Amino acid sequence: MRRLMATAAAAAVAATAVTGLGGAPAGAQDSDVLAVDFAERTGEFRGGATGTLYGFGDEGAPTQALINGAHITNTSQKAPYGTQHPSGDAVKVEDGFFAKHGEDMYIYVQDYYPDWAYNGGRRPGDDRTYNPEDGTYTEEPNGVWDYLEVVEFVAEAVATDSDRPQDYVFIPFNEPDGGNWYPDWAGQKDQFLGDWQAGYEKIQEVWERHGLGHARIGGPGDTRWQPERSADILAFAKEHGSLPDIFIWHELGIDNLANYRQHFADYRALEQELGLDPIPVNITEYGMLRDMGVPGQLVQWLAMFEDTKVDAQTAYWNYAGNLSDNSARPNGANAGWWMFKWYGDLAGSETVRVTPPNPDTVDTLQGIGAVDEANRRATVLWGGTDAGVTLDLKGLDESVFGKRVDVEIREVALTGAEGLAGTPRVVGAYDNVKVDGGALELDVDTYDRYAAYQIVITPDQSRDVEAAAEAQAWTASIEAEHMALTDAQVYSHDPKGNGGWQFLSSGGQDVGSFNQATSRADWTVEVPRDGTYRLQVIGGAPGVPGRHALFVDGASAGTIQYAADLGLNATSKWQYRGSAEVLVDLTAGGHTLSIMSSEDGSTALPNSDITLDKVSLTSVGEGEPTEYPASTFRLEAGAALDWAERSPLRGGARIEGDARADLYATAIETGYYDLVVDWASTGDSAVELSVNGSPTARLEADRKGTWRSVARVHLVEGINEIEVRSPEGALVASLTTVRAREADEAAVSIEAEDAVLHGSAAPTALAESTGTNASGGTFVGWIGNGEENAIEIPRDGFAEAGDYDVTVHYANAELSGDHDYNPQVVDRRLSVQEGGEEVGHAYFRYTYSWDSFFQRSIAVSLSTADEPLRLGNADAWAPNIDRVVISPRLLGEPVTERLAGR
Repeated sequence: MRRLMATAAAAAVAATAVTGLGGAPAGAQDSDVLAVDFAERTGEFRGGATGTLYGFGDEGAPTQALINGAHITNTSQKAPYGTQHPSGDAVKVEDGFFAKHGEDMYIYVQDYYPDWAYNGGRRPGDDRTYNPEDGTYTEEPNGVWDYLEVVEFVAEAVATDSDRPQDYVFIPFNEPDGGNWYPDWAGQKDQFLGDWQAGYEKIQEVWERHGLGHARIGGPGDTRWQPERSADILAFAKEHGSLPDIFIWHELGIDNLANYRQHFADYRALEQELGLDPIPVNITEYGMLRDMGVPGQLVQWLAMFEDTKVDAQTAYWNYAGNLSDNSARPNGANAGWWMFKWYGDLAGSETVRVTPPNPDTVDTLQGIGAVDEANRRATVLWGGTDAGVTLDLKGLDESVFGKRVDVEIREVALTGAEGLAGTPRVVGAYDNVKVDGGALELDVDTYDRYAAYQIVITPDQSRDVEAAAEAQAWTASIEAEHMALTDAQVYSHDPKGNGGWQFLSSGGQDVGSFNQATSRADWTVEVPRDGTYRLQVIGGAPGVPGRHALFVDGASAGTIQYAADLGLNATSKWQYRGSAEVLVDLTAGGHTLSIMSSEDGSTALPNSDITLDKVSLTSVGEGEPTEYPASTFRLEAGAALDWAERSPLRGGARIEGDARADLYATAIETGYYDLVVDWASTGDSAVELSVNGSPTARLEADRKGTWRSVARVHLVEGINEIEVRSPEGALVASLTTVRAREADEAAVSIEAEDAVLHGSAAPTALAESTGTNASGGTFVGWIGNGEENAIEIPRDGFAEAGDYDVTVHYANAELSGDHDYNPQVVDRRLSVQEGGEEVGHAYFRYTYSWDSFFQRSIAVSLSTADEPLRLGNADAWAPNIDRVVISPRLLGEPVTERLAGR
């Protein structure tokens, strides 16, 4: 058995003794053993455990790049005409959901009602007459049970308005055992069973009326595993021909991490006892606040659900449209999103036996293993422990992987719900490792129990994985509680505290009470070279934007500007964390970076009482090159990794015809990046790149060869979906992004107040005391709610037809209605017109405060050189606008040169 030490590699490739976003390595800790046997297959990868409840708000919230990258296969949304929440109507979001990976759209039919519990918690009678055309009603009986009318017009709306009604699943009852109509099973069992039958038959009646065959129905949807209720329901449904197509219950508590597998086993045993064939299962709500956005927690849930081959949906604790707190800002990834993405990357694989040291135990090391034999790629995902991890790997078939393999280990660490997470770094890389008898053992240091890890094993590639890891940008980081603190306090957070109703902090601690003019946190760090560095602070600005002063070696170095984060309640508002980024120039050697509440030591900056969780420093002067190798591509429609011995780019992705490779590139800041593609052709050929759904660049070669092509492309903050095609055929080894900040001068930035304002659109200046991040402290509001209320941007500086990104810095804190715990957020729509014709639009998600501004980009194709752009919304209010940046999508022509040494 070959034993490797990933800790040494981590230090080498990161050029520092810390990994991920920071902290000390775990070398002194005891090691947990995760055993993975790739020879023992456990079935086809299911991939349904990253479903979401209300993960979708309105069209584009979240963005298509986030949806596709997270590989969401199932979601539960609001019924048509539903009033439970302002957004999330299933039919309205179906196009984005089904665009790539979406399979099953579930509908919570009872979410027609506006209140929680539904209808005041009481089963309705016959007090209303409904209009089936729009769900309105009059207060008068008509001889039909009111809810049966709701069921009918909801099913009718899906049947007539959806383009894919056959891909819907109706959930007639949500948590009927809780506060929703049927909590007293002894006294209400017969009522529920009769109502189940009536609802089931009504939905089938609607489907039959439209010639749609059998409608899929899920239930019962209990708050937890309820064996007595489940037995009664299944027995009744079997007798009356109304068995659910999907059996549903919820797993919401902390202890469910220990109990779920037994619940599932009990359910399967119940089916056998009743003589039923296995019914697919969806756990349509799982996890607590503490689990969302936390990869080391999420992987524990995913492992259980994938092991039992069920679908499952993260619970909806906050607001719609952010994948249940598993995305950041309008288009960004947090660490939870990367966990979703890694899990989705296993599509097409077979899962394998993984044995953790403590199965069915809360908050412990758990993992998922998979083999993609067609592409000769093995993967393990794991997390959930503070100890170092020994990977005991067996069953690496020599006929698949050969005698030597390449190994890469990546890490994603907690960044908070709104904190931007970059592409996970390689923390261990081994090139051309000899495998003895199909076995390999690796020791991997663990940064934090809330981090998660991915190992990818392939046959030996032409690409040098160790050299690629060493080429990563230098980074270092520190937990806020390890900084030198003045007039601030360290707070500890028990992950089981408050019953899981809290947001977790990296390392289990953060720094708060940063509320005096003398509050400060100092970090002494040594940087390797002169240059520009990005400081990122993970912290919580509770419901308002705020500021800190940055000092370097006692001298002022700028302002750290925070956007607002969710101010949910008095406790958790300090825990819902985002990130702030600022560039700073440093000379090689040691420096003390100081985060301070005041610029002068006597007057606190506006809203400077911000919790601090982590601080990182990353070298960006060299363009922060980030490689996306073919071994991490998603291969679609026949694309495959090529392992031919004589291949010029062994391990590259073979793409031809309709085949496609997808990758998801991070841009921490909006701007221009060089997309560097290493590829080979057997003749006249090209590689075509589409970015965020828009064809962007064609990289050409006129003969056989091995090439490096560069296209300078505009990328937007957060996740950018890049699709790689080659109709003529190509072998693509990698795509690397390199920041080209000097090219940003090609973009045109317009302050909204300097645009031409029409109708009610008017500027508002914000007081310095608001701590706003609005550029120049002024924005334009009262846009929309009528065609005449708009802003107009003349074609100065972009007077050419062509493809552009329109990046809008905006605020939207509109709420509509009340709910016990969900902020009822409204996504505001903004339309971009050229010459009176719409060329693009987007919905702009919640920013927590009218004084706090995010950014959202709209891709447009302009057909004229002189028609101004008009931004507005004829039907409702548009977001408030701070400024607009218009950027050509591609600068110049791509350049292709023969790859050196090939």
